[in-house]
Amino acid sequence: MPYALHDPIRRTKIVATLGPASDREGVLEAMLEAGVDVVRLNFSHGSADDHRRRLERVREIAARLGKSVAALGDLQGPKIRIARFENDSVILEEDQSFILDMALDSQAGNQERVGCDYKQLVDDVEAGDRLLLDDGRLVLKVIQVAAPEVHTIVEVGGKLSNNKGINKEGGGLSAEALTDKDKADLKTAIDIGVDYLAVSFPRTAEDMLEARRLLGEEGKEIGLVAKIERAEAVADEATLDGIIEASEAVMVARGDLGVEIGDAQLIGIQKRLIKRARTLNRAVITATQMMESMISSPLPTRAEVFDVANAVLDGTDAVMLSAETAAGDYPVETVEAMHRLCLGAERERTAQESGHRMHEGFSRIDETVALSAMYAANHLEGVAGIACMTATGYTPLIASRIRSGLPIVGLAHSPIAHRRMALYRGVVSLYFDTDGLEPSEMDAAAMKILTDRGLILPGDHIILTRGDHMNAHGGTNTLKILEVR
Repeated sequence: MPYALHDPIRRTKIVATLGPASDREGVLEAMLEAGVDVVRLNFSHGSADDHRRRLERVREIAARLGKSVAALGDLQGPKIRIARFENDSVILEEDQSFILDMALDSQAGNQERVGCDYKQLVDDVEAGDRLLLDDGRLVLKVIQVAAPEVHTIVEVGGKLSNNKGINKEGGGLSAEALTDKDKADLKTAIDIGVDYLAVSFPRTAEDMLEARRLLGEEGKEIGLVAKIERAEAVADEATLDGIIEASEAVMVARGDLGVEIGDAQLIGIQKRLIKRARTLNRAVITATQMMESMISSPLPTRAEVFDVANAVLDGTDAVMLSAETAAGDYPVETVEAMHRLCLGAERERTAQESGHRMHEGFSRIDETVALSAMYAANHLEGVAGIACMTATGYTPLIASRIRSGLPIVGLAHSPIAHRRMALYRGVVSLYFDTDGLEPSEMDAAAMKILTDRGLILPGDHIILTRGDHMNAHGGTNTLKILEVR
């Protein structure tokens, strides 16, 4: 799909969740045409066959459109929930007593008590703790723990229906990050060929390392995404940095994280997470309720406009849509709106200025070349973009940590690297077939692709990075400034 000559290219990527709404005739193709860069397969819903069918359809449409689209599988994780009520829901009144009963039949909840699927809750809470139900809409204060019951007083009441989630204020629930269901879904993720796999509720780097061990040799090309949604994950810098460094990307999962740490703290945590991920050379996704009103409305609210724009200005690689595209009434319109908002925010000067690693030393040659290319591009008049020949996508990732208004073109001969780069901010990912090319022919072949795709014009300058050997990871060692003729 050709780009319009010198038209602005959206730098911030869009992640869209697939579901019944995107399954409607013609909707998925329209979403990809509207600007979706990464599709999310939510393993909390649907079967393995559903996910396989959807991803096959994405790959077919993307190939036809000439578009790079990555696939993100999202593990459910240990979502801790209450059981069910006899009449589907109850109304809890402030100051009433209410019991979470680990021994109660899973269908027998009533006005006084309800079961819980997480039997260890009695070991994880004590008198004085506050439990937040249904994403914090209801609050219970623990009065007494008398196994198998947790006795509480309702502090904030309201309607409580079947299977709503439970969080503990401040964190501290000990459920393992990877459940038996997750381990089965992990095999599905390998089988259907996702590019990224999101791990829910990691508490430490060890949870991410365990996922990497379970992926094994078969899943070695899958990038891990840490969903930051537990209070423990952001409790101190060392823990957070460890999780980030054990992952290829992180997600600011603002739903459960906001419930555990409180909305007031969430604001600063989002900004700190984006900054630390970029500093540590990892991609970062901002998620949860970004365009929530568009589930049932064709237009976003002003608050949503500013929420998306602020994430863009903070430097997020991607913004994510959940129910808006999986189950909403306006999935295509939502993607179109998010595309417009990202472009609008990216026009601001602060989105194009960077002091990234200006006062740091470099230890790797490929990083030195990538960062030098970006600073040269940002300061040399007449440069239309940066092109990186890459085996793995690492050089474009490093380059994309520097803010710029210029496109970074990742030229990858590996289909996996080609798709993985679809997540990186400011990177246009193009497939670059090097089979049969001599080293002396590489530069001209790269320039032809950029010209054919409308990314450069005669008279432009392009900064090109490459290695002496195209198939060598970490082999980037050359920077050239070429004039387009």
